[in-house]
Amino acid sequence: MVNSGAGRLADGTKPELDLANATWQYGGWSSGGVQVGFIEGFVAMRDRRQPEGSALIFTPEEWRAFLVGAQEGEFDLT
Repeated sequence: MVNSGAGRLADGTKPELDLANATWQYGGWSSGGVQVGFIEGFVAMRDRRQPEGSALIFTPEEWRAFLVGAQEGEFDLT
């Protein structure tokens, strides 16, 4: 399974990754269905209820920016 998403390489192309080999995790604190996977230096995010579906791919820098934004309340929709 090859999935692509947000992350792009320096030359502007999207990474071609076999996500079947990713190490997938999800937070036990949530009943949500998001899984995060780590593979070949990238971070992937998918819906755990549809693991065969597409995944968003992030570079480490993009993932770090997302985490910092979440910690600072950038995505607080309440």
